[in-house]
Amino acid sequence: MAALGLCVAAAACQSPQQKVANKEDMMIAAGFKFVPANTPQRQMSFRQLPPHKFSRQIRDGRVFYVYPDPTVCVCLYVGDQNAYATYRKNVFDKNLADEQQMTAQTMEMNDWDWGPWGGWPYGWYY
Repeated sequence: MAALGLCVAAAACQSPQQKVANKEDMMIAAGFKFVPANTPQRQMSFRQLPPHKFSRQIRDGRVFYVYPDPTVCVCLYVGDQNAYATYRKNVFDKNLADEQQMTAQTMEMNDWDWGPWGGWPYGWYY
């Protein structure tokens, strides 16, 4: 269980770059495509989008979602409605799993012996 606690603690202490990279890994797994901003035209267009936010775009009657990353890869992630729906489902599933893990750890603390610490909740006087 200590290893589990360390994993949760490590996830909470991620740098902004690590958080973005994890999000991008989830986008790739959901079917988003990586498109580098490697030409002057792409870079100019890239700067018009809000960084690290999904934007809904319509092209030829089809809906796409773009996610610009100026921090890690200087690229766009582009996905269709299916990729976006899969990404959102994966995020929901991950959040649910994280919440269940935190609940399980909280339940473990209910069995902890507070006696040496003066008892709970009224043994501590400040």
